[in-house]
This record gives sequence, structure tokens and C-alpha cells, in this order.
Amino acid sequence: MFGKVSFIGAGSMAESIIAGLLNKNILKKEHIYVTNKDNQNRLKNLQTRFNIYGTKNKKEVIQNADVIILSTKPYDVKEAIQSIKAFVQSNQLIISVIAGVTTDSIVNLFEQKVPVIRAMPNTSATIGQSATAVTTGKYATEAHLQKAIKLFKAIGTATIVDEKDMHIVTGISGSGPAYIYYLVEAMQQAAKESGLDEQIAKELITQTVVGAGEMLKEVNEPVEVLRENITSPNGTTEAGLRTLDKHNFYQTIIECVNSARDRSIELGKE
Repeated sequence: MFGKVSFIGAGSMAESIIAGLLNKNILKKEHIYVTNKDNQNRLKNLQTRFNIYGTKNKKEVIQNADVIILSTKPYDVKEAIQSIKAFVQSNQLIISVIAGVTTDSIVNLFEQKVPVIRAMPNTSATIGQSATAVTTGKYATEAHLQKAIKLFKAIGTATIVDEKDMHIVTGISGSGPAYIYYLVEAMQQAAKESGLDEQIAKELITQTVVGAGEMLKEVNEPVEVLRENITSPNGTTEAGLRTLDKHNFYQTIIECVNSARDRSIELGKE
């Protein structure tokens, strides 16, 4: 299904996708190429860790690539495409995992009718647990879409969305793991301040998060019902939730997601 896959950009998202694809044996190491703007040490690091091919030679990276994955920072996308567009052929699939940048913008930067798929995975791709949203550009066919879905399903789930929804998706699933890690940080700190052994706290909190996620997946109940089932009147959970309500936790999370969405919109405009 996949031949050579080339990454333009060598940051944390590229690393997570590469790690996930290799862990799932979807690609051969020798079929993965990666390049970036100017950080040679980063390329050497990825090459050493994953035994893939890292090089500054853009032509070598692009030539004969089945899929080209754009994984730069949003403000680097114009320069990145400028550096490779002379080598790109219209039969090569472009997949962008860049926050905020539309498929039309990418097509226009290439100045040719290239098929573009826009995707928003998250760093849980490393362990094959990414939640990835996928949308198509105007020159992408159903075959291109299915190829992208197969790639992202190898590292988690893949859900088709309208492009107009990609900004909110970025705020929810793209950035979402960081919100959960932040919550875990706070729970670990509370455990530490109460004198609980750090390793014990980590094990308990980690399994609590994993278990809650599995409940959301496996139990056919609304999330409010799952919460209410734990919340006995005048019990410990209710006491904790009262404190969250006192500090506007619910509204704060909504504003958090909206801020990430708004930043995605800004990045696209920039």
C-alpha cells in the first residue's frame, strides 16, 4: 500500500507518526525519509533512533515518494513548500499535519494541481493511539482519502470531517492530550503534598485515566451519566466536583478549547 514516505519537517509530530508507523510495521525503515529547514542535528538524531534516512537534499527526499507529509510549523510552510515544489509531481499525495493551514493554501503554494489531504493527529500516534481527523483538498480523490485513512488508522483512529471543522478539532483532539497531562500533573502534585509515594501515585493516576478512557469507549452511556454514577450525595467525589465548580472548571475547559481553536484560525491567516 505504501512505498516511500517523506516527511518535510522533523518536529515532535513527525517523530510521533514515524514512531507509530514503525511500531505497527506499516512501513519499512528504509522507505522513510525526513528533511527539515536547517537543524542537521535533529535529522541525525531521528536517523540514529529510527534507522531512517535524514538528509538536507530536498530532491532526494521528494523523488519517487508515494506520500509527502508536511509537518513543519505553520509559519515555515511557505518556505518549506518553496524548497520542494520544483521536485513534486502531481501524482504524489501530499498530507499536511500543519495546524491552521487550509488545503487551498497548500495547493496554491505548490502552484499545481496536487492532491492534498489535511490531517490533525496527536502525539499519541507514538503508541498507535492517535485520534486523527482527516479532510480532503479539491484535487484529492476518494482513493487518496482512503490511502490517508489507512495510514492514520495504523496509528490510532481516523475520522473524516469537513475542513471548516478542523480548527475546533485542533483544539479538541490535536491539543487535547496536553490538557489531560496537565490535569495529571496537578493530581500528582496533590498526591505528593499529601505524602503519597510518587511511584504509587503515578500508577494509580495513570490507570485512572486509562480506565476512564476505556469506559468512554466501551460503555454505552452518556458521559454525564458516567460522572453521576460515581458521585454519591455528600460523598468524596461530590466534594471534589464542588471545588471544580467553584473555580469554573467546566467553563475554563470550554475556553481552553476555544482558545486553541482561535489560535489555529490565526495561524492559518498568518
